[in-house]
Amino acid sequence: MNPPPTRREQRGWYFYDWANSAFSTTVVTLFFGPYLTTLAKAAAGEDGSVSLLGLRLPAQAVWPYLVSASVLTQVAAFPLIGAIADYGRRKKEMLGLLAYAGAAATVLKFLLDGDRYLLGCLLFLVANFCFGASVVIYNSFLPEIAAPAQRDAVSSNGWGLGYLGGGLLLALNLLLYSNAASLGISEAYAVRLSLASAGLWWALFTLIPLATLRNRGPGKAPPPGAGYLGAGLRQLGSTLRHIRAYRQALLFLLAYLIYNDGIQTVITLAAQFGQEELGLSMGVLTSSILLAQAVAFLGALGFKSVAERTGARRAVMLTLIIWSLTLVYVYAGVRGEADFYTLAGVIGAVMGASQALSRSLFSFLIPRGQEAEYYSLYEISDKGTSWLGPLFFGLALQFTGRYRLAVLSLVVFFVAGLALLARVDVRAGARQAGNEPPPRP
Repeated sequence: MNPPPTRREQRGWYFYDWANSAFSTTVVTLFFGPYLTTLAKAAAGEDGSVSLLGLRLPAQAVWPYLVSASVLTQVAAFPLIGAIADYGRRKKEMLGLLAYAGAAATVLKFLLDGDRYLLGCLLFLVANFCFGASVVIYNSFLPEIAAPAQRDAVSSNGWGLGYLGGGLLLALNLLLYSNAASLGISEAYAVRLSLASAGLWWALFTLIPLATLRNRGPGKAPPPGAGYLGAGLRQLGSTLRHIRAYRQALLFLLAYLIYNDGIQTVITLAAQFGQEELGLSMGVLTSSILLAQAVAFLGALGFKSVAERTGARRAVMLTLIIWSLTLVYVYAGVRGEADFYTLAGVIGAVMGASQALSRSLFSFLIPRGQEAEYYSLYEISDKGTSWLGPLFFGLALQFTGRYRLAVLSLVVFFVAGLALLARVDVRAGARQAGNEPPPRP
C-alpha cells in the first residue's frame, strides 16, 4: 500500500523549485544569453557571423537558435524518460541523477572565456536537457502528494518558493557583479562565477527533496529479455496510441505548448532585448529581473486566490490576455530603463501564476500511474524549454533586423493558446482520466 502524502513531503517537494530556479533565473533568463552572445561576437568574422554545425549565423542569433535546438533534443527523449520513470517507479533516484548531471554542466560554465562559444553551446545543451528532464519527474509527484482540492495551492506554493530561491541567488549575483571592480575581478569573471553558483545552488538544495520524497507503487519488472529501456519504449508507444482517448488532456496540452512557448521565449530573451535593443547595462538587467522574481512570488500566491473563486482555467486565461497586451507595450512603449522596470513588474505578476496553475490544471486531466509520461509531454514547453518561439523570434530578427518586430510577432502564441484553452472542459477531462474533478471548472 502506498503511504499517504504528508505536509513534510509537500514542503520537501517545494524545495526542488527552489533548487532548480537558480538555473532558470541566473543562467537562462539573465546571464547566459548576453554572455554567450559576447563570446560569439568575439569569434565572429568580419561579417559578424559565426559557423555553427556548418551554418553561418549572425552572432546575435546564436542564443535564440541554441534554445530552439536544445528543445529539439528533448522532444523524443522526454516522453521516453517519463515512461521509464512510471514503469520502474524509481522516480526519486532518476530525479537525483538528472539534477546532479545538470548541475555539473552548469558549474563547468565557469570555464567559458574568450571566444569559447561552442563549448558554451555544448554545456547549455547538456544542462538544459537535464534540467527539463528532472522537472518532468518532479512535476509527476504532484498528483501523488496533493489531494485534488490542494493541487492549485501546492503547485502555486512550489512556484512561489522557486521564485524566492531564484531571486535570492540572483540578488547575491547582482551584488557580486556590481562590486566586481572593487573586488579586483572583471565583469566577465563575475558572470562566470554567477553561472557556476547556479549549478552549486541547484546541487545543494536538491538534497532536500531527495531526503523527503518517497517512491510510490511496487514498480513493474521488465518483460523477460527486456530492460527498463525496452519496457519504457513499449509503454511510451501504448501511451501515444491511447492519448486520443483523453481528448481534453490533448486539447489542453496543445494549448499549453503554444502559449507557454511564448512565455518561455519572452523570459529567455528579455535580457538580450534589453542589452541589444535598449543598450541597458548588466546591472539594470539583473535588478529588473530580480524585481520580476519578487513580483512573481506575489503573483503566484495572488492568482491562487483568483483560481479559488473562478477556477484555474479562467485564471490562466486572464494571464494570457495580460501577456498579449504586454507584448504590444514592448513594441510601442518600452524605450529605456524606467519602461523596462515596468515591463519586469508586469511580467512578474503573471509569469508565475500562468505556469503554476497550468501545472495543477493538467494534473486533473491525466490518468493515474502515468503521471511522468504525460508530464514529459507537458515539459517540452516548461521552464526555459521553448523551441518554436525562439525560432520564430530568431527568424524575425534575422530577416528584419528589428528586435521590436521580433517581440511583437510572439503575440500569436498567446492568442492561439488562449483560443484553444477556452475550449477545454476540465470537468469532462477529469472524468475521462478517471480523476476527481476540481472544485471549480
